[in-house]
Amino acid sequence: MTARWSSAPAEISVSFSAADHAHMARALRLAERGLFTTMPNPRVGCVIVRDGVVVGEGWHVRAGEPHAEVHALRAAGVHARGATAYVTLEPCSHHGRTPPCANALIDAGVARVVAAMRDPNPQVSGRGLELLTLAGVSVQVGLLENEARELNIGFVSRMTRGQPWVRLKTASSLDGKTALLNGASKWITGPAARADVQRWRARACVILTGCGTVLADDPRMNVREIETPRQPLKVIVDSRLATPPNAKILHGGAFIACVQADPVRRAALEAAGAQILELPGADGRVDLAALLLEFGRQGVNEVHVEAGATLNGALLAAGLVDEWISYLAPVAMGHAARGLFNGPELTEMAGRRAFEMRDMRMVGDDIRLTLRPAP
Repeated sequence: MTARWSSAPAEISVSFSAADHAHMARALRLAERGLFTTMPNPRVGCVIVRDGVVVGEGWHVRAGEPHAEVHALRAAGVHARGATAYVTLEPCSHHGRTPPCANALIDAGVARVVAAMRDPNPQVSGRGLELLTLAGVSVQVGLLENEARELNIGFVSRMTRGQPWVRLKTASSLDGKTALLNGASKWITGPAARADVQRWRARACVILTGCGTVLADDPRMNVREIETPRQPLKVIVDSRLATPPNAKILHGGAFIACVQADPVRRAALEAAGAQILELPGADGRVDLAALLLEFGRQGVNEVHVEAGATLNGALLAAGLVDEWISYLAPVAMGHAARGLFNGPELTEMAGRRAFEMRDMRMVGDDIRLTLRPAP
């Protein structure tokens, strides 16, 4: 495999060994341990190797605590001098809540740093690598870059687009139905699929739903069955502020995005623990694009959507769905049952929304598809 990095106009081609691949793969597995906890920071792992022997490992656990490199350097101690550090993201070069990791690696005497990818933040990208290079450290970038990017796809999205990665989850019958006409929907998929959904919820910063789902199902929309020290923020898109103050989703606090807040309803919902955001759109509904930009400003990396056909359709029509996790149960529910997306009737096939398949697997008795909008 060949990777390229340049600190100057000329590019340097780098070949990585089998050992390099193995150590970076280990660093990525370490980074995954922070899957549910690092937000708004990225998930990062680090492995330090000297003379072919791993002398230190670490991963970033949560924001405000030491970064992966610091944990690995502490474990390595004096053995870090002359070693190679494999890190899944460019070491930071700026003072935040913790000191720069690039400087820590330099001070420890590390001879070589292999980074999976550059920092996606355009304001700091390349600076950590430059610090290392100027200090005489051999720097190489690009090993298992795609895997590293996927692990932090929400962080990359926020840094490059100013908005989080939006992951839409649906559960339906084979004929694309999510509930019977009378609203009954428990349960379409089996227990294994429902448990799998909890992991998607747990890795998100925000769980987003619509008022229709709240009124129909009164869901809690929290993470269950998984040990996690944090719960994602819960956000309801509710144009007319119709969410009941006693809705279960408000337990522990939630945000409600509306068009214009009626003072009486607002007071009742705020007393129940809700915070109200007024985001009027030109069509008389909540401005979903503005909502995502607000999420980005608040440090939200990943949004997990569990909603009904109205919000699903609005997000899809606005081009705001980055990834679609579709659970298909081996059942049929008939033409009168409720569908996945509301939207205008198409009159020609050119209006279809095209997706590309990224993954397909069995989860219990159900099929899980992972799809992304086709280029």
